[in-house]
Amino acid sequence: MKTEAQPSTSSLANTSWTGTVISDTVPGSQTWEDKGPFTWSAASGTSEAQVSAARVAEAQARASQPKQISVLEAATASILKQKSTYEKVQMTEKKESEVLLARPFWSSKAEYILAQVGFSMKPSCLWRFAHLWLNSGGCSFAAIYIFMLFLVGIPLVFLEMAAGQSMRQGGMGVWKIIAPWIGGVGYSSFMVCFILGLYFNVVNSWIIFYMSQSFQFPVPWEKCPLTMNSSGFDPACEQTAPSIYFWYRQTLKASDRIEDGGSPVYSLVLPFCVCWCLVGAFMINGLKSTGKVICVLVLLPYFIIIGFFIRSLLLEGAKFGLQQLVVAKISDVYNVSVWSVAGGQVLFNTGIGLGSVASLASYMPQSNNCLSDAFLVSVINLLTLLIVTSFNFSVLGFWATIITHRCCERNAEILLKLINLGKLPPDAKPPLDLLDNPTSIYNTWLNGLPQHIKSMVLREVTECNIETQFLKASEGPKFVFLSFVEAMSFLPLSVFWSFIFFLMLLTMGLSSAIGIMQGIVTPLQDNFSFFRKHTKLLIVGLFLLMFACGLFFTQPSGSHFIKLLSNHWIVFPIIVIAILETMAVSWAYGARRFLADLTILLGHSISPIYGWLWPCVCPVVLLILFVTVMVRLCMKPITYMSWDSSTSKEVLRPYPPWALLLMITLFAIVILPIPAYFVYCLIHRIPFRPKSRDRPITASTSLPLSHQLTPSKEVQKEEILQCDETKYPSTSHVTS
Repeated sequence: MKTEAQPSTSSLANTSWTGTVISDTVPGSQTWEDKGPFTWSAASGTSEAQVSAARVAEAQARASQPKQISVLEAATASILKQKSTYEKVQMTEKKESEVLLARPFWSSKAEYILAQVGFSMKPSCLWRFAHLWLNSGGCSFAAIYIFMLFLVGIPLVFLEMAAGQSMRQGGMGVWKIIAPWIGGVGYSSFMVCFILGLYFNVVNSWIIFYMSQSFQFPVPWEKCPLTMNSSGFDPACEQTAPSIYFWYRQTLKASDRIEDGGSPVYSLVLPFCVCWCLVGAFMINGLKSTGKVICVLVLLPYFIIIGFFIRSLLLEGAKFGLQQLVVAKISDVYNVSVWSVAGGQVLFNTGIGLGSVASLASYMPQSNNCLSDAFLVSVINLLTLLIVTSFNFSVLGFWATIITHRCCERNAEILLKLINLGKLPPDAKPPLDLLDNPTSIYNTWLNGLPQHIKSMVLREVTECNIETQFLKASEGPKFVFLSFVEAMSFLPLSVFWSFIFFLMLLTMGLSSAIGIMQGIVTPLQDNFSFFRKHTKLLIVGLFLLMFACGLFFTQPSGSHFIKLLSNHWIVFPIIVIAILETMAVSWAYGARRFLADLTILLGHSISPIYGWLWPCVCPVVLLILFVTVMVRLCMKPITYMSWDSSTSKEVLRPYPPWALLLMITLFAIVILPIPAYFVYCLIHRIPFRPKSRDRPITASTSLPLSHQLTPSKEVQKEEILQCDETKYPSTSHVTS
């Protein structure tokens, strides 16, 4: 009795095995014939269908008569049934594993572009760029920055995007595929990203704290607080500006020195926890929900930026601020320090060397045009910086104008008191009407005084100069939390504008935090299958760990450590990582080969200029940048601005020697995986270049997000039973 192929077995088409068939050519006898390999085809011709029908009729006729089935026949049928079931189960499990572990795609390219933009647009980039523009040459700095962006920034962003997208790996695994000997650079970028993530949300916690305080009227940084018995204002606050007092004493509760530690500031612990909870909630359901959240977090700040830009142009003093914006110091073009600062800012603004760019790109199809993406993200980043800097200068012009007006009014009051006391002659009497334009009226009167009277006046009062006041804008986070916040308090509806401003900073900070954490989560999932299966457990455990470690930066001296790491340390490992990445692609894998592979994947040619920029220009420029930053650090001692509680003033202090030792130690720790992995490759005789020289190196399996979730068991079984020969080419067909 030969095996039959029934029409109902079409779902088992193309399934095969090798076996033995029972022959019943002689009625009433059963003999074993080894037929060898045979196939089972669900598609039959007309003659086969007729033969099949005849055999069915014959079988029914025999079934009407009692017949004893041999034990050998029953055993054979059982074996065949078990074998078929076993193969189905194996194929089902394999399909389930592929669906579970397949790499998802972004739902749309817009989400991907917004994710890259949100990661690169960190709030610290905004105030740092504006401060550097103000104090490092004006338009000369902007021109140098744009030149460095197109010379080094965009090629490196394109490099990381192309590597992550083509290899389908995050920032840790992609370099082990491209250049095995330089594979340790992925671990270094992972560690730098982890350290950045520890203190990045502390800055977001400052923003949340200010946002929570902005609902008061007047805002607390506009006036000094009262004493405990409400008999007067706080004496410490009266000796300085209210905004400075609120920043140091009520927000940071800052220590006088970096050596003075202490327990975490409890008023910052809750906002810090809220930041981690928000980022965790946005990422815990995977890429699909993260993409939707990114759309809101990235687009909302741009609406606020446009509103601020329009409102800032209508402020008093905005014209003066924009005039300072277009000032160019030609001499700074020849200043090596300005070039090094601009280069470091390009690396930090684009997010190169952290692994997040490659991790975000690894969820895009390999045929995606990553070159246009690199240009688009970098240009959006640049335009955002220019627009934000423009309204920053307009607001700072308004801030300097109001401060100068108040300075002139205060000087007039002091002079009137001194004249009444007989300490100044009546000729030193200032004009009484200063309401319309105090600065212009006061300075015109002062410049018209006789020289000896003018000298007597200047000895008693401070000079009120709008240009000098404009240049007093604070550096670092204080640029926002002191100068800009104080300017917001001068506006009508200051509560509304303060809240909107901090909402803008918070959304930008959260989108950047998501990008940073994606640079940590993706490599862990790429290297450990357990984390791919249990994403929620990974998110919760990782965020709890980073929250606990990040509490160190919420202590009274935490802001000093943040400045040490962000302003002086992080640029060194980023430069080293960027140099090694260019070496991996250009020298180990081969720049021309890499471009040829991308040409195949993208379906169009790529400019050969990148084959010159990656191996020649970028490493040289980065090496020069590293040397200049190192020389600048050695020649000039690094300092930090702290609060002196005894005098209630800001004091510039040098970092202690152990702070420099801490920087060197951290740098050595994050760079250590590079030589360690190099030695590992030597011991295990891993080749310097990838073995696959004749074809593009790609990795991983991808699925669109619509198939990211594991389908039901019935759907999986149906898909597996309908598998085709192209997926299992080793099988043969069963024929009747």
